[in-house]
Amino acid sequence: MSQTITDARARIQRGETSHEAVVADALEKARSPDAQHVFTRVYAESALATARYADALKAAGRYLPPLAGLPVSIKDLYDVAGETTWAGSVVCRDDAAATQDSAAVAALRWQGAAIVGKTNMTEFAFSGVGINPHHGTPRNPADPDVARIPGGSSSGAAVSVALGLSVAALGSDTGGSIRIPAALCGLVGFKSTQARISRSGAFELSRTLDTVCAMTRSVGDCLTVDAALAGAALPVRLRPLKGMRLAVPKTLMFDGVAPQVARTFDYAIQHLSELGANVETISFQELAEIQLRNAPGGFSAVEAFAVHRNRLARHRDAFDQRVAQRIATGSNVSAAEYIEMQDARRDWITRAEAVLRPYDALVCPTVPILAPPISELLESDEAFFKANGFLLRNTFAINYLDGCAFSLPCHLEGELPIGMMLASVNNDDARLAGVALAVEAVLSSYRF
Repeated sequence: MSQTITDARARIQRGETSHEAVVADALEKARSPDAQHVFTRVYAESALATARYADALKAAGRYLPPLAGLPVSIKDLYDVAGETTWAGSVVCRDDAAATQDSAAVAALRWQGAAIVGKTNMTEFAFSGVGINPHHGTPRNPADPDVARIPGGSSSGAAVSVALGLSVAALGSDTGGSIRIPAALCGLVGFKSTQARISRSGAFELSRTLDTVCAMTRSVGDCLTVDAALAGAALPVRLRPLKGMRLAVPKTLMFDGVAPQVARTFDYAIQHLSELGANVETISFQELAEIQLRNAPGGFSAVEAFAVHRNRLARHRDAFDQRVAQRIATGSNVSAAEYIEMQDARRDWITRAEAVLRPYDALVCPTVPILAPPISELLESDEAFFKANGFLLRNTFAINYLDGCAFSLPCHLEGELPIGMMLASVNNDDARLAGVALAVEAVLSSYRF
């Protein structure tokens, strides 16, 4: 059974289970057919040893941090000392091993987390779909009948939490790679302000946009992991929903929205409004400028090409060809054009922040479509890139803003997962978290 960090700790405290039993159960589930392609590496022995140590500390009456002895997964782009970081590829397998843990992994170890394994991902984190031709594609657990994409790039991360293989999954978010799979798998994802958590030792996709963050089963759990990664908890203030100002943008975010997504989102917004939230529809025309201002190439493509140009020259045939194609679009962007992109972004952020300043959060569907079947996107490049564009469109706007955002489940029981994104500006993480906690309470009350 999947559980929150809070639930697991409560059961352990009551003596109903132990840290070792919780980790052993997660590892047992990881061997099931449902968990195929979730992990690229499993750390069974060290995870169990960590859990036993937490049990010993508990027996001795010692203080335990919230993550101590609990199963946590880490995305395959974070350095682990003594291992080569694959980043979802086969191109890097002969690279030198990392000499030390990444900052994020070190922070989790410091908190006593039982790291159960490295999770599968889109190669080099460059897609919102989650398909991986090298290590296989984890199946979205939300649909027992149709093998659907989990979302990416943190694909295995999301499935590890959804299946109960971990209580939290360390991932990353460059254009939505935490929030997209969280939305499609029915989880909570938190993309913090980029500068909040160190990116040291994380395999780079885009230094302008990459964010270290995690997904869990609740807002509170996301804040627990965020505090562990950042070394300090956000000063979150619980707030009543009544009187909150929520802005729903007319521009871009609802273009081409699937009917079920539109109906479910409208139903959720109606509940928030009935309980006292002031929901206002705004134009927010600045959103329509992003595609033009993030050109030519786009930050991810330009910066990824700088990272991979030598690998592409030597081993392009070994890449996921769809990833190689996207990286290559950054090859012809000049230094002058790149600087112009940075200047255009700063100007855009200033204007966008002015639009959002009066509101407690921007609210929209995390992604405008339901999770497509894996087979459809494997068979057709056209279908793949169309879906990828839809999946990334809404979430990317917040990375471009250098803002912060949560994705919360807002679907009804028995329906495919749909996410509601709550977003705000740079360094507004604490206030947004208070909004997310209040909204989560409403959504949870009617979803089941």
